[in-house]
Amino acid sequence: MAKRDYYEVLDVAKNASTDDIKKAYRKKALELHPDRNPDDKGSEEKFKEAAEAYDVLSDGDKKARYDRYGHAGLEGMGAGGPGGGFQGMDMDEILRRFGFDTDDVFGEFFGGGGRRGGGSRGGRGRGERGSNLRIKVKMTLEEIATGVNKKIKVRKQVSCDTCKGSGAKDASSVDTCATCRGAGMVNQVRQTPFGMMQTAVTCPTCSGAGQTIKSPCNICKGDGRVFGEETIDVDIPAGVHDGIQLSVNGRGNAGAKGGQPGDLLIAIEESPHDELTRESNNVVFELYINFADAALGTKVDVPTLDGRARITIPAGTQAGKVFRLKDKGLPALQSYGKGDQLVHVNVWTPKKVNDEERKLLEKLRSMPNLQPTPGKEEKGFFERVRDLFE
Repeated sequence: MAKRDYYEVLDVAKNASTDDIKKAYRKKALELHPDRNPDDKGSEEKFKEAAEAYDVLSDGDKKARYDRYGHAGLEGMGAGGPGGGFQGMDMDEILRRFGFDTDDVFGEFFGGGGRRGGGSRGGRGRGERGSNLRIKVKMTLEEIATGVNKKIKVRKQVSCDTCKGSGAKDASSVDTCATCRGAGMVNQVRQTPFGMMQTAVTCPTCSGAGQTIKSPCNICKGDGRVFGEETIDVDIPAGVHDGIQLSVNGRGNAGAKGGQPGDLLIAIEESPHDELTRESNNVVFELYINFADAALGTKVDVPTLDGRARITIPAGTQAGKVFRLKDKGLPALQSYGKGDQLVHVNVWTPKKVNDEERKLLEKLRSMPNLQPTPGKEEKGFFERVRDLFE
């Protein structure tokens, strides 16, 4: 199952401050704590998912990597699946890990001291946040080797030029919401197994906008958005791989009624290469030579990601031999260094021969030096495969 976007988990925008992220996590912790949801078997995993999101978004380095590369950028940094590194920890232990006083947090919870939104929800601002836009971008191995800037034309929801995204016909058409008095949130009191609980929820009248519209815009019909096209410049770093997802902040669908835009999520799709195949950060070329070249030696030109390279095939080269061209592979996305190019030698056996060729082969068949005499230095198939990845 695909992991959810961490900003979506905590219900905050990418430009939310550290304090807003902390407040949003505190709110989620109160909402999702299993003690508060005794009948919801999934509440513990949701609680740990929120903890994982906060662990990343509250850490400057992890957050920067996540903003640039998505979940793939956190590989090796301790962010796992839902719940990540918090499996086996109890709920209070997780809260204490982040420096929260559990007595203080749940004193607020059991005391029913719900907080008003103050006109924002988790740092989102007025209006409804736009949805993320997901697209696929094809890349060749040559582009992956160097990184590339691509101009991508996308069709998406954009802010309405007529009303400037407000959704209203004019300024006089906007009123402060009578239900929430412009806050965008209202307090809700309900009975729980622990008594009466008061929580802050999105205003049902204005959907969190804090405003109502008397006369909607004639173009967008009050939504604040219309469909349009936009050309976006995207810098794709070297070393990406098939299936990795990059994120471009704020370039997704526009938000309703002036809300913040979503993100543009770019899934990388590798285009097959005519001659090379990828194995992690290495590239492999299958070289076919005839028996004479294998026995006598030769020089051949092989394709690489940055042109052609001439290599020497020594006399007596056996089928299955692998030559390594150092640093001719792909760069690592998250670290220094490059992979290699592996040239795998195949000795071609003809499927058909003419009479003259048959006579020559019959003559060669019984010659002493053409009899197989494998020694200990000759590696077996599995050893050669292992060497490819060492």
